[in-house]
Amino acid sequence: MLSLDNPLVKLYATLIGWVLTGFILGRYLPKGASTGLGKFLFFCGAPFSIIAFMRRANLSGYLIISPLTAWTALFVGAGLAWIWIDLGVNDERLQAISRGLTNPKNVDSRATFEEDSRAIKSAWSKPTQGSFLFAMMVGNTGFLGFPIILSLVGADYFAWALFYDLSITLGIHVFGVALAAYYGTAPKIEGWKGPLLTILKNPALWAFGIGLVVRILPLPPQADKILQTGAWTVITLFLIMIGIQLSKLSSFHNLKQGLTCLAIKMLLTPLVVGTGLMFFGITGPPRLLLVLLMGMPPAFITTLFAEKYGLDRDLAVTTVAIGCGAVLFTIPIWLWLFGF
Repeated sequence: MLSLDNPLVKLYATLIGWVLTGFILGRYLPKGASTGLGKFLFFCGAPFSIIAFMRRANLSGYLIISPLTAWTALFVGAGLAWIWIDLGVNDERLQAISRGLTNPKNVDSRATFEEDSRAIKSAWSKPTQGSFLFAMMVGNTGFLGFPIILSLVGADYFAWALFYDLSITLGIHVFGVALAAYYGTAPKIEGWKGPLLTILKNPALWAFGIGLVVRILPLPPQADKILQTGAWTVITLFLIMIGIQLSKLSSFHNLKQGLTCLAIKMLLTPLVVGTGLMFFGITGPPRLLLVLLMGMPPAFITTLFAEKYGLDRDLAVTTVAIGCGAVLFTIPIWLWLFGF
C-alpha cells in the first residue's frame, strides 16, 4: 500500500523531501552557512543524536560482528574493484598492442603504440584508480545510513550501525591516507600521527562512550522525550545537509567507471557479504542492517580526499551524486532479499 503507514514509503517521503529542501537551500545559502552547518552537525549534532539513540539501543548480542563485517566488506569491495581495474588496464594494453600489430611495415607503429599507451594511462591513471578504490571503500553510513537504519530497522540496533560507522571511519583514516599516498599526486602526505589523532578526536567516538554512561541514568519521561525529539531533528538536518552538498556538485565525468564502481559498491559487495553472513548464523534485523549499510553510496568525503590528495575529483563527484539517487532503487532489493 502506498501510504505513509508503510515504513518504506514514509522513509522515501522523508529522504526525498528533506534532501530536496537542502538542495534548494544550497543554491541560495552562502558557502559559509553550509560549512557552518556541516561543522555543527559533526561536532555537536551527531554526538547529541548518538547519545540520545544509545539510550534505547540494545547492546546485547555479538556487537563485534558489526565492525568485522565492515572491514570484510571493505576488503571484499577493494578486491573486486582492483580486479576490475586490472582487467580494464590489461584490456586497453592488449588493444594498443593489436593496433600496433595491424600496422605492419609502418615506421610509425612505435609512435602509434606510445600514443595509445598515453591514452591508456589517461583512462586508468593512478589518480583515477585511487578515486575508484576510495569511493568503493567509503560509504555514507552516517548522514544517510543512520536515518535509513532508524526508519527500517529501529533504534534497538542503533549500536550496530554506530559500530559499523566508526569502523569505516577508522578505515578511511588508515587505508584512505595510505591509498592517497600511493595513488595521489599531492606533493606531501601526512604521517601516521595525523590520521591517529583524527580518529581519537572524532566526536562520534567520544559520544559513544558518553552514551554508555547516560543510558543508565534515570531521566524523567518528558526529558527523555525532548532528547529523542532533538535527536530526530538532527537526523533531519543530516538529510538537509546532504541536499546542500549535492547542490554543490556540478558536473558528471567518467560515467562508465563511476557506474561500474557503484555496481560493485552498492550491489555486488552487499550481495556477496550479506549472503556469507547467513553461513555464520546472522539473520533477521542485524543482517538487514549490515547489508543496508554496505549498500550505502560513497560518502562526500571522497570528493574532499580527491581534492586534498590529488585523486580524480571528477570520478569522485560522479559516484557520490549518482549513488545518492541509486540508493532509492537498491533499498527495496535488500528488503526483498534480506527482509525479515
